[in-house]
Order: sequence, then C-alpha cells, then structure tokens
Amino acid sequence: MKALRLLLLWAVALTGLPAAYAQVVTADPVFFTETTPVTLTFDATKGDAGLKDFAGDVYIWTGVISDKSTSNTDWKAVVGTAWTPPIAKEKMTRSASNPNLYTISFTPRTYYDKLPAGDKILKLAMLFRSADGSKSGRDTGGKDILVDVAQTSALSVRITGPTTAGNTQFVNQNAKVTVTGTASAAATLTLTLNGTQVDQQTNATSLSKEVTLTQSGNNVLKLTATSGSTTATDEINIFASPAATVAALPAGAKKDGVTYLNDGKSAILALTAPGKTAVYAIGEFNDWQPGLQYQLKKTSATDDVNTRWWVQIDGLTPGQEYAYQFQVDGLRIADPYTEKVLDPNNDRFITAATYPNLKAYPTGKATGIVSVLQSNEPAYTWQVTNFQRPSKLDMVVYELLVRDFVVKHDYKTVTDSLDYLKRLGINVLELMPVNEFEGNESWGYNPSFYFAPDKYYGTKNDLKKLIDEAHKRGIAVVLDMVLNHSFGQSPMVQMYSSNSPWFNAVATHPYNVGTDFNHESDYTRYFSKQVIKHWLDEYHVDGYRYDLAGGFSQVQKTEATYESVFDQSRVNIWKDYYAAQQAASPGSYAILETFVANEEAKALSAAGLMLWGKMTNNYNEATMGYNDGNKSDLSWGYYKQRGFTEPNLVTYMESHDEDRLMYKNLRFGNASGSYSTKNLNTALSRMETAGAFFFLVPGPRMIWQFGEVGYDKGIFMCPDGTYPGDNGTDNTKYGKDDGCKLSNKPVLDDYYDTPNRRHLYDVYRSLIALKTSQPVFENTSATFAQNVTGAVKTLHLSDASLSMTVLGNFDVVAKAVSPEFQAAGTWYNYLDGTTLTVAAADVNKQITLQPGEYRVYLSKKVAVPANTVLPTKAERAALALSFTAVPNPAASAVRLQYTLPQTTQVSVSVVNALGATVRTIPVAAKQATGTHELLVPVQDLANGIYIVRLQAAGKVATTRLLVQH
Repeated sequence: MKALRLLLLWAVALTGLPAAYAQVVTADPVFFTETTPVTLTFDATKGDAGLKDFAGDVYIWTGVISDKSTSNTDWKAVVGTAWTPPIAKEKMTRSASNPNLYTISFTPRTYYDKLPAGDKILKLAMLFRSADGSKSGRDTGGKDILVDVAQTSALSVRITGPTTAGNTQFVNQNAKVTVTGTASAAATLTLTLNGTQVDQQTNATSLSKEVTLTQSGNNVLKLTATSGSTTATDEINIFASPAATVAALPAGAKKDGVTYLNDGKSAILALTAPGKTAVYAIGEFNDWQPGLQYQLKKTSATDDVNTRWWVQIDGLTPGQEYAYQFQVDGLRIADPYTEKVLDPNNDRFITAATYPNLKAYPTGKATGIVSVLQSNEPAYTWQVTNFQRPSKLDMVVYELLVRDFVVKHDYKTVTDSLDYLKRLGINVLELMPVNEFEGNESWGYNPSFYFAPDKYYGTKNDLKKLIDEAHKRGIAVVLDMVLNHSFGQSPMVQMYSSNSPWFNAVATHPYNVGTDFNHESDYTRYFSKQVIKHWLDEYHVDGYRYDLAGGFSQVQKTEATYESVFDQSRVNIWKDYYAAQQAASPGSYAILETFVANEEAKALSAAGLMLWGKMTNNYNEATMGYNDGNKSDLSWGYYKQRGFTEPNLVTYMESHDEDRLMYKNLRFGNASGSYSTKNLNTALSRMETAGAFFFLVPGPRMIWQFGEVGYDKGIFMCPDGTYPGDNGTDNTKYGKDDGCKLSNKPVLDDYYDTPNRRHLYDVYRSLIALKTSQPVFENTSATFAQNVTGAVKTLHLSDASLSMTVLGNFDVVAKAVSPEFQAAGTWYNYLDGTTLTVAAADVNKQITLQPGEYRVYLSKKVAVPANTVLPTKAERAALALSFTAVPNPAASAVRLQYTLPQTTQVSVSVVNALGATVRTIPVAAKQATGTHELLVPVQDLANGIYIVRLQAAGKVATTRLLVQH
C-alpha cells in the first residue's frame, strides 16, 4: 500500500499540462540516500513511450551523476560494459497486473560498484532498453531520466506534483494546478505562490492544494518544511501562457523554417504544430528564457494544414550563428526545418579537419538537439549553372557511402576522388543518405532532420562543392532520400505521442523502422514536397533514390502483400510526388527502391518514375558458376523484358543492401578439376564476364562502390574482421539480428594498385565507355536480343551505326557457343584488339569458350579509352605480386614471405584502420628475382586490424594482419 500511495502522490492533476510530464520513474522511498535500499518503478507509457506495450524483457541502462560529473549528461560508474548485450542485474521485473510497469530494487552505493569510494551520488541517471538495444524508453524528447538522491537523512521536502520535466513547466494562463508535496518527517508544510502563502499544514508529511495561475509568465511555487529550528525547501517554476495572438504570417515569410529580414538583423521563425496550446522561441537571442515577447503567434484560431505558429526575432547580428529551439507546450524541440543542428552527444566526435570552427553546444542552457540560424551566411558560388544530365539510356550510377568510401569520411575527400570516378566513366553519383541522421556512424537510413546535411561528413558548402565539381566532370548527383519513416530525434516525432499530423501510430507495412510517415496526410505531403524541393534548389542535386518506396501507402500490408499486390493508392502518391519534383526541377531523376508486382512497376514507369532492378542473385549464381535451372537467368535486367516502354529500370548486380559478389565467389564458388571460381584471379576474371553482360544491356545500370576492383569483404563483416558464425565466433555483441551489416567496412583503395583488380577496373571502364559513346545504346529502335538463361550466354544489339555480339561462358568447364553474328565480314574483338573474319556460311559456326571466357565483338573498330591497360592473362600473372604473413594473428613479430618477378627495390609499410602509416620497414638495397623473407616487429602496436603493404616493381600487394597480444 505504501508504494501505491507514493505513486498516487506523484500523479499530475494539472489542467493544460501535457501528459508527457507524468513521471517516467518513481522511487520508493521518495527520500533515499546512496546507502538506502530503493525500488524504482518505470512506467513504459510515459516519457517518449518507446517501450510501451513491448512484450520482451526490459533492462535498465544506468549510471550516476556524481559530485565529479560536469553536467547532468556526464554519467559516472555506468553499470555493464555496453548498450548490448545487457547483464543479468540490469533486468527489470514486469508487473503482473500492468505489463507496462517494471521495477528494480537495489542499494545505490552497492549497485554502482565502479564508483570511487569518495565520490558522492547526486542523482541516478537511466534509460531503459530491449535486450537487443533496438527499442528504448527515455524521458520526453529522448532525454535521460534522472532521479534525485538525498544527501542527508535530515529533514527533506519535495514538490511531487506537478512533476518536473525541466526547469520550467508550461500551462495555460488561469489553469488550475493541483500541487502535491511530501516531507521526510512530520513538519509544518507551507506552500507559497509568487511569495504569497496559499496553504499550510501542521504536523504533516504531505500536502495537496489546488491553485489558480492568474499571473501570465513565470510563477514560482515554493514548499517549505519547518520542524523546530530545521527548515527545508523545494520550489518549481511554472510558466502560464496567455492565449496565442492570431496574426497573419508576414508577406514573404516561409511557411516553415526561418526567413531573414532587415539585412539579416531580424528573422521570422515559423512552425507547424497543430493542436498545440503555446509555443515559445528560446535561444541565444534571449538567454534561453521563454519571455512573453517570444511567444509565437498563430495564423488562425483553428488548426488546418495552412495554420502556422510564428514569431519575429529582432536584434540579430548578421553573420552570427544563433542556437535556438522551440518550446511547444513545455517540450523543447529543434526546428524541423533547420539546416544545421548541434548535438550534445555526437558533435564531440567530429574533428576540426572535417568541420572547421563547429559552433559549440550550449551546455547548461539547452537539452537535446538544438537548431542553428545564421543570417547573411557565406554563400557558395556555383561554377556550373547549366549542367546537362545524362540521358536515362546512358546512365551508369555509382552508389557510394561516404563513411566507407574514404577513410576521412568527408565530402572533401570524396571530391578529391571524383577524377577516379570520372576515369571509370560513371556519370551519376548516388550518395547514401547525407541529411542529418541519428548518431555519426550510420548508413543514414535513420533520419531526423531533412534539411540539414550531416556534419559528420563536413559542411554544407563542402557538399555543394562536391556536387559542383561532379557537374564539372559531367557527373550527375542523386541523393538517397528516406521519406518512409523518421527517428526519435526528429522534432515532428517528439511533438506527438498520438494523433500525429505526419505519422502513423502503427506502421502500415512490416519493413518499417522508426516512425512511419502517413503519405495520405496533407501535412506529410506538404512536408515531403518541401524536402524534395529544398535539395534540388539549394544543392543543385539531380534527383533522388527514394528508400522503401513500397511503404508509401495507407493500405495495411503483410510480408506477403507488401509489394505483390497492385496498390493504386501507392501509384497515385508517387505520381503526385513525381509531379512536384518535376515542377521544381524538370528532368530530374526519381528512382524508387521498390520491387512491386510488375503491373504496378509498369504503371510507375509509364508515369516517368524509375525503379531499382535487383539482379544480385542471378549475376552471383553466374559468377560462382551455378547455372542449372535458370539460376543465372539475366533477362529480367532489361527494361523491355518487363514490358516497360521507357528505360526506367536501374539494374544492378550489387547495392548497399546485398552481399558482395566477389565475397560469395571466393567462399561458395563452383569448381571443376583445377578450375575454381574460389581462386581470386579466376573470380576477378569472371566479374569481367559478368560486366560484359551487365553494362552492354541497354538501359540504366548501377554499381556499388569498389565493385570495379572486386571488393570482397562481405556485408556482414564485423569490425574485428570476422563474420557471425565463422569458426564458432560469437558476434552478437555487434547486433545479433543482422550480424555486422551496418558496421564500418574497410576502405581498400589500394585494390586499384593490384594488377588483376586494376584489370577489372579497366575492363569496366572500357565497357562503360562503349555503352556511353555509341549511339546504338541510345537508340530505342535498335534490335536487341538476349539469350542469357543458361551457362552460355549471348547478347546481340544492332542498328545502322553498329552491331555488337557478346559471348560468354559462365560454366566451370569449356563450352561451345553459336555466335549468330548479324552479318558476315570482319568483326573486332573490342577488348583485345584482335579481328575475326566471318564468312557468310560461318556466322553460326561454333566457338569454344574456356570456363569464364567472354568476348565482345563489334562490326567496326572502336578504340578502348586512352591510357587503358588491358594485359593478357599471362602478362597479368607475370606482373602479379603476392606475399604471406605468418603468424597471423601475431603478437610480437610477423614474417613476410614474398616472391619477386624481377630485381627491384622493395618497401614495406603497416597501416592502421584509420589509414595512417604506423610502421615503415627499411629495405636498403634492391632485391633479386626470387623468394625473400622479412621480419616485421609488431609488439608495440595496439591490438587490432592492420594492413601490411608490400611495394615492388611498381606494384602493390596487401594483406590483412590481426595484432593480438
């Protein structure tokens, strides 16, 4: 009964106060010291309600705020070693009568056993999470949950209702507030409002009084306990908001976000927040105090999709950055339309090299994400203002994750790499999501701020320069845009626990993550179209790849019906968004990540939308050498095969979501006798064959980063270089659901210097050049035939300008193929420069192809790109440089064994995971042809993964080394 009484004592009875203020965690007893046993009760329906109705086990994640902490976010003595997996003593006990209530009991000084003996516990800090860490329960706005710890057993008093969700509570003016309080011992309890006594109880341990807040602005409630000569006090601030003024948004002001006026000395802040009572602007312009002059007006007394809250801020210094938030019915949020955010948890990991002069977070003034405004900020001067986008038939897309493409994970280094991509011949660069996402290390599919580029990759002008420099090189830029869902740092998610104008309470499809957008809502339609327009206008991007496009529907779906059933409403939504995109930037690309039933795909294509064409499994079966039962049928990669009248199918062998073909070749490839697709050089040569049957099919193509050099690290590779399940390895610490799919992958840019990998790059380069230079590939009336279902495959393409015949053997044994040349005469082998004279009687004469062999014949001579080196297989073998490193793992030293093809100078270096050279081994004299050994000390290197690089005869070979002491 005592616990129940305390829970009731903490309850809120406050007119106009949001339900989010209800206590997330209660303590029994209310007053406890660090040596007092305490029971904490977590209510999963309160705060951000992230674990509401969760059926699995719930665990606490907790530390303390001690007298050594620098802030309320500086946790000490954190229990457990990682967010996941939890340990046994963190498990909460679920209530038998209420499945959303959980308890845990402990004595703080004993439970937080990492805390130094002399440190004092001021507060308990906590969050709650599921066993796998994917779901969490936090305070409102995603904040930490804090519980005060009494510093003495002497008389104490506390106002227990209304509960504190920050320094100041917000209510409507004239609201009736029930104030409750409790004392640790019987005393005279006196309650005052703005210095005037409103209640007094003698010889009491509790008090409850209803008061009316008639004074607008700040009100101070103070509770005093007096026992003899001992006095204790507690107070809270409550801000009483008058009714919002109704006034039209000034002419020229944006409907949402920031509009600058008066040469940058003023700004209008506008916000969509239907159903809210009072909104204030707080920030560095008012020392984070919500004065009445900063209360936002409302454009209409009633709420509809056109109603906005707004306020004009004067007295700004042009060019200066100001941090700010909105206080919406007491909840502090960042501006959803901000173009820059400050993050109290993640900004510290962004270096000055990546983002120079990054504004400091306003510690002690704000909590959670804050937005930034800056009038008269330095503008980017665009060099290319008339970029001509490649035609869809010419498109060769390169999908890239900034984090894993360059070691420095920034826009500037990607810009420096554009010549590499230009030389390869790609003409569309597709960037995985770059708008602000949760954390730093991410694929980007957990977005929260849609108008701000993520600072972990650099500044907004760095991104603009990347796009501008790409345009200089004839390369379009497409952004991966995630409008299916948003995550918990999003202000739009935080503002509503129910009845959201933008989001569904329950996702409409099984593949949703985060919070599901409702694309039938006018609010969502408006917001999405503003996002689409923003990046086209402000950053000059050339279009979007829309993530999870199949989820844009309010028709409830299961795994079976998600994309297999025609959904006209989904088609209508996409046609509406496509029209808005084309109005903003005619001719911009709209590519849908969707694999809907073909009739729906045809309807989307007919409307002008492009679709992803996944062919990963089929191409991988071919490269591995498995061709029985049409496993390696490649025909579905051609847009007309699907009944599309326009080239709106972006076909790919690899994307960010699929495992790497080379990884599976080397692990699972087929073999016959001495021929094995598990052999590195054999697997690479088979990727050339696949490339011929990929790039030379009419229509848009896409490759994943480093596919051009045979990247062979699997998608589930973990940071320590292992894979889940390998040799009994337990990788659940990295996330047991998908292994290490989302974790960083090594940037192996040295692959380009390895002869056989460089050869693959040059073959891809030559095939892309053929595709993009020859008019036959843009002629939709050209004759095209494909026979690509079995092990032996052929392509035939012809118009008046050129005929092409492509032959390939994807078997692991030699096979004969009937070439079916389109005409007699001289045919030119495009890649090796040889010719073949074909008599009229021999157009169908069989040609024997060795396993993995392919040929690209043209009816006229077409030169490969200048400076392309295409050595023969024998030449490549002679140029090959390889070595072994034993032992591996190594603790003190590793012995390198290598064979040199000629007398040459040798150099050896060791590079860490960040790309820094940590050891160089001097080899003074040239070494002769033959086998050599070299000892490399590693005893002083930290445990981890390193790359050992051997350079000789103008070639580079590398191997991965695990140092493990």
